[in-house]
Amino acid sequence: MRFGPESGLQIEPWNRGIGRFMIAHAVHWAQKRWSSYKIEGVALASKDGLNEDTRLRRDHFLRSLGFEVAYADAQHMKGSIKDVHVGNLHSTWNNDKVQIIEILEASQMLEKAEKNMIEQEVTIRQHEDRVSKYKREDTGLRFTIACLVTFAVFQAGLLIWIATHR
Repeated sequence: MRFGPESGLQIEPWNRGIGRFMIAHAVHWAQKRWSSYKIEGVALASKDGLNEDTRLRRDHFLRSLGFEVAYADAQHMKGSIKDVHVGNLHSTWNNDKVQIIEILEASQMLEKAEKNMIEQEVTIRQHEDRVSKYKREDTGLRFTIACLVTFAVFQAGLLIWIATHR
């Protein structure tokens, strides 16, 4: 028995729990029908071994499902999965990342999200109105200050002229 295509399964975006969810359901389905079957070992892609984080993520993914990962070299480039019985695999996934929800619950979540978005839009609009009000007030105050400075300079000039022409 074999899971997935020969070239490997690519799921984007990474680290969302979708791959483990899908494999867990495939394992659960296979355990119902063929728990005594053996999944044949397969060589792992060496490109995943180039990056330590990617390799560790892949190994955690496989080990959490019950697969045994082995390496033929010290650099962890030539990895493989050992043969394993379907009945020995685990059909679990991270419930914090992927959850099965009913349609009614999904619609309630969407309604709540839409309500929150509308409330946030109202709040943003209020803040934008406040900012534009402050900008108008700021412009008015700048004009007033400029007029007062001009008037003060005029008065100073007038006083100097009066003092020098007496």
